Amino acid sequence: MPARQMKIKTILTHNGSQFTDRFTSTTRFPCGQHVFDLTCRSLEIEYRLCPPRPPQTNGMVERFNGRISDIVNQARFMSATEMDDTLRHYLSNYNHLIARRALTYQKPIRALQKWRAEKPELFVKRVYKLTGLDSQPPSFLAPRPGLEPGTCG
Repeated sequence: MPARQMKIKTILTHNGSQFTDRFTSTTRFPCGQHVFDLTCRSLEIEYRLCPPRPPQTNGMVERFNGRISDIVNQARFMSATEMDDTLRHYLSNYNHLIARRALTYQKPIRALQKWRAEKPELFVKRVYKLTGLDSQPPSFLAPRPGLEPGTCG
């Protein structure tokens, strides 16, 4: 049993030799036998590599990890559940309420609402061909008059 009651689902790393053999193999593809690959596989963790060269992805990962580190270091958690709840709350805020440069300084939810208004056909596709999934647009996409997403109301 792990020390904390959390399950890591996915890891994204750069292409350093401590994580991959991508650049030391003759094919320039990871062989899947690197110790990090084997460890992730044994723990049932999906392992991904950043694309080589462009620093943007790695920079985003480093910044996000820094933010998570700040949260964990600034708080004392009474339990793993409390820490899990705090991180889930932060992740929700990060994914919905923090404006992003990549989205021309819009909040992700606002960018999604704008995208839906411009290309509504993209939001009516059936997911997995299951009935009922797209019969109603998700409530978080529908703007509420006078209420900014993320505010209480």
